[in-house]
Amino acid sequence: MVFVPILCLNYRQLAIEVSALINSVLSTGLQGVQSGVSTAQRAAEDIVQATTTDPQTASGGDSLADITEAAVSLKVGEQQVQASAAVVKTADEVLGTLLDTKA
Repeated sequence: MVFVPILCLNYRQLAIEVSALINSVLSTGLQGVQSGVSTAQRAAEDIVQATTTDPQTASGGDSLADITEAAVSLKVGEQQVQASAAVVKTADEVLGTLLDTKA
């Protein structure tokens, strides 16, 4: 019974629903890319700050721990960008397949 509403949709309605879904997935993927880039940029700035701080004016923080934490954040940002880019690529491929099918 779950499939009955989908079967009742005509082609145009189905295309509109699929288009909205693909747009949502693309938007989510792009937001993920932007978030990952932002995370990586903050981490890179933290690494620069930890390696260029004058030891006499340092706030007493553990520089090695700061660099390690920032390096982990940099890697997390990189992986987030890669995963989100894969989402965008897949949505693009699905859209291409749908357009090829319609043509």
